[in-house]
Amino acid sequence: MLKVRGFANPDVARAFANIVWLGLERVTQIAVAIVISGVLARYFGPDVFGKWQYANTLLLVLAPLTWVCGAEILVPTIVARPPAQLGTVIGSAFALRLSVSALALVLTWAGIAAGATDPLVGAMLAGLAVTMLFREPFIGVINAWLQSMTFSRPQLLTSMVTAIAKAALVWLLVRAAAGPARFGWLWALESVAIGAVLLAYYRHRHGGRLGWHVDRGLFRHFATAGTVFWLGLICMYLFLKLDRLMLERAISFADLGRYSAAQQLNENWIALALMLAQTIAPAFVYRVQDVAQLRRNMWRLFGLTALLMLAGALVLDLLAGFIISHVFGPGYEEATSIFRWAVWLSVPAGIEAIGNLVVLKYQAKFVLLAKWLLALAVAFAVNLGAIARFGAYGALLGLAAGYLAAASVNFYYLRFRLRP
Repeated sequence: MLKVRGFANPDVARAFANIVWLGLERVTQIAVAIVISGVLARYFGPDVFGKWQYANTLLLVLAPLTWVCGAEILVPTIVARPPAQLGTVIGSAFALRLSVSALALVLTWAGIAAGATDPLVGAMLAGLAVTMLFREPFIGVINAWLQSMTFSRPQLLTSMVTAIAKAALVWLLVRAAAGPARFGWLWALESVAIGAVLLAYYRHRHGGRLGWHVDRGLFRHFATAGTVFWLGLICMYLFLKLDRLMLERAISFADLGRYSAAQQLNENWIALALMLAQTIAPAFVYRVQDVAQLRRNMWRLFGLTALLMLAGALVLDLLAGFIISHVFGPGYEEATSIFRWAVWLSVPAGIEAIGNLVVLKYQAKFVLLAKWLLALAVAFAVNLGAIARFGAYGALLGLAAGYLAAASVNFYYLRFRLRP
């Protein structure tokens, strides 16, 4: 068990320990994701792997629809209410998220049944979509309670264990020559397992009972509060997956599989920028009240992030052939060139992530929504012309243009909010 020594303030020690566990969980998830992608890419081949990646893209576009009453609303509410009202707060948020998630799942299955997707893509998505029913209602709500205590270790530890178990089950299904559609149900099983463990932990901490109740007023408040943030997150995730959504109409699933292989690795690399931002945000941004000091901190963070992303992108560019061949195997050679270009997207992505910290610090929800709406519109416009002319490389141009648009909004807001 990790213990933090040398901190006189127990709140600081608890926050530091939380950050350590968050880092361990993220590294584990990234490593497991790369291993699983490599195993499935070799087993499926480029064509089926492209369909698998497209099914995951559809899930990641649909999942934000269930993020109503996000942590930015639920966590402060839990902290502000007396402990006696915890069951009412949790119960009301759970009822809202469960109803929205169930509706999203039913609509997804209805779309699959109606033939809205390729049959194999639909069969894969049918299992993957079940995660929506457990991620936000069970895992998300209980995790918000844990965050309110700055004690996310139970959720993070459970996620690490189940991720490793999922990787083992993927390997077993590959050895058993299972059909591609069966793999999506492993993700559903993982979400059920995490939800069950966290639910049991919550009951254990509350004397063996949940004590959840629904308050109609609180239910309505949760349904409306944070709507702007919610819409902003939907636009952000749609922007991040727009390249694959538009490429599916322009290239074969085999080429989409190679593109997705490169982007899978690149997105895990970009996730490090987000980890960096989450780790340094409390000390260097959120807790700093002096505008001049915050402005100095931001420019230093921009410089540090740019240097780290540039150095990392350079190394990955040089090792692209080695990485692609060893992770994905034969049949994915064309992904090497795409990966070499894609890794440089980490520079604007990292800078955007740092700039976004000030937007979140001051809860500038309309800035967040406007930013991702602009990024989405710019990426869509660039993709329309660039994909037809350059194929997969055109989609990278769309992503680059979108990131630059988002970063520009951040810089404009920083100039306005942190002016001397």
